[in-house]
Amino acid sequence: MTGDEAPQGTPGRAHAEAHGTGGGAPGAELSTRLNWLRAGVLGANDGIISTAGLVVGVAGSTTSRAAILAAGVAGLLAGSLSMAAGEYVSVSSQRDSERAALAMERRELAEEPEAELQELTDLLAARGLSRDVAREAAEQLTERDALRAHARVELGIDPDALANPWHAALASLVAFTVGALLPLLAITLPGASARVPVTVVSVLAALTLCGTVSARLGGAPVPRAVLRNVTGGALAMAVTYAVGTWLGTATG
Repeated sequence: MTGDEAPQGTPGRAHAEAHGTGGGAPGAELSTRLNWLRAGVLGANDGIISTAGLVVGVAGSTTSRAAILAAGVAGLLAGSLSMAAGEYVSVSSQRDSERAALAMERRELAEEPEAELQELTDLLAARGLSRDVAREAAEQLTERDALRAHARVELGIDPDALANPWHAALASLVAFTVGALLPLLAITLPGASARVPVTVVSVLAALTLCGTVSARLGGAPVPRAVLRNVTGGALAMAVTYAVGTWLGTATG
């Protein structure tokens, strides 16, 4: 079951949280903020790797700063806009599904209120409440706001906090752009001989930071996350640089 589930075996706490269709709100808000932060870190990570691979590949085929800058800017714009569009479509679909579920729940509450009350009682009892306490909690929640109670307990949805596709799209666009700016600046500011080494070092350092932050936010082991991140970025740059160098030689 999804939603803000109360710990088993703690009826008093579960009863209090069940009544607070706002009582679990601070925890839900914290979880939402962490999810947004994690998505931002991952978006920046994508911007770093994809743009780094692109500009390093171009740098392998030419020393022209203008060509490298043009390719990097094009990659930044294409990547950020693509991320924003994808996030908008994805979150819009999620919101449509949530609205449809809420509409169905609203109909069921209007047509079969007693059955819905019993269902809410069963759901609360399944979380560890005694039947009597679960029934009392269900009645009070239904009297207070039946739709909100079913949305949170049964569907795991907060009706007042449905996902906003425009916010998601903007967040993805900004995160990708911020990440992409690092390799773009690293490849264009130094002299020709230092461009690739400076970019590689900068990108690997940034990927180490992104891997560390994402691992801590997700509660995963930091060394493993950093190793995956750095290895993926290094491999991307190595492949694109090798291909770029080959193409530069073959077409030169």
